[in-house]
Amino acid sequence: MGNGTSIGRVRGLGSAKGGVHHWLLQRFTAIGNLISVLFLIVSLVLLPDYSYGTIVEWIARPVPAVMMILLVVTTFWHARLGLQVLVEDYLHDHANKFAAIAALNLAACGGIAFGVFCIVRIALGAHA
Repeated sequence: MGNGTSIGRVRGLGSAKGGVHHWLLQRFTAIGNLISVLFLIVSLVLLPDYSYGTIVEWIARPVPAVMMILLVVTTFWHARLGLQVLVEDYLHDHANKFAAIAALNLAACGGIAFGVFCIVRIALGAHA
């Protein structure tokens, strides 16, 4: 079973056991998105009206604020995971792949930070 046989040529090229973690993270963030979006839809349906004051009053409560923060985090994280797979599949040059994944990580972290900042700002009463 040396390098000359078919088994010898593929030995060591099997699963690296790293894809399961990525796959599980995608599923967990999808479940988080589902729960958060369902909470958002049910909460919005139960509101008396959709005026600015009503929405600000709703999001200023602790449970809706935390759920909206979780929605922002899981949505951006889920998108980052999915786009990472796309980048890894279609970009073959290592420098371009590194640059694209770095830009993707910066965009996802920036989106999460901005979303959380906006929700916290409204929840703490610093809205105008």
